[in-house]
Amino acid sequence: MVQKKQFQNNTFYIKRDDLLSKDFSGNKARKFYYYLENDFPKVKKIISYGSAQSNAMYSLSVLAKLKEWEFDYYVEHLASYLKKNPNGNYKYALKNGMKLHVGRGIPTPTKDESTLYIEEGGREIHAEVGLKMLADEILAWKEEQEIEELNIFLPAGTGTTALYLSKAFNVGVGIPRLTVFTTPCVGDEAYLKKQFLMLETNEKYHPKIIKPSKKRHFGKLYRDSYNIWLKLRHEMGVEFDLLYDPHGWLTLLENPKLFNTPLLYIHQGGLIGNESMLKRYERKYDENIEYK
Repeated sequence: MVQKKQFQNNTFYIKRDDLLSKDFSGNKARKFYYYLENDFPKVKKIISYGSAQSNAMYSLSVLAKLKEWEFDYYVEHLASYLKKNPNGNYKYALKNGMKLHVGRGIPTPTKDESTLYIEEGGREIHAEVGLKMLADEILAWKEEQEIEELNIFLPAGTGTTALYLSKAFNVGVGIPRLTVFTTPCVGDEAYLKKQFLMLETNEKYHPKIIKPSKKRHFGKLYRDSYNIWLKLRHEMGVEFDLLYDPHGWLTLLENPKLFNTPLLYIHQGGLIGNESMLKRYERKYDENIEYK
């Protein structure tokens, strides 16, 4: 679904991938589509790693439950508050049967065919399958709307989604007039470029990176991040992820020239994580966080 919206005198479109499914939505549904739709008779377990509130962690727990696989997930640290008060992605991943390993380092991939090893955040080559489908949907919509030129924007963690979208729009004869823009949320531009190169060495396929005016440390709470999230929800009636999207929107609004061309913002889901993020904001600022 694509919706036309307005915010702060800007008109644009939003690709609502958050509405794909209740349990398997957003960019993680795209990244793990290959594993969801194919059979792996030898696989009995998924192993992955990352943070204790990762969207990928939760999505992999859903995938494992659907496939009746075991799921082992490794984290360097588990906050004492979260351990005592499970919530968000962590809570629901545990309910899906995830086995959590704390402080044991990043697991090493093996040649064991019974184990499926997934890189942090779903950064892997098979993610291209589901993201090519997303690209095809965008192209079909663009043609239907008779839009000649289109800017696409999304915030990035590993940058896998932005990379494979950009690649899909730049392969083949008759290149469509689409440009993918992204901004780093986890590290800086050099970090994001390194993530791209792990998956695709040909830089002509890489999306354009926009540098934010302000450095925001990943996972840290900022009042301006919460404020923009609240304004977006109130004025557009759309709830966004509280970890990546505020950073994305603040950076996008700093670059108004992007709106001079029709712009499509990719909503990548991750809303389950808002449960824990809102609790953190409430604890830090001791205020009554409005949330329904």
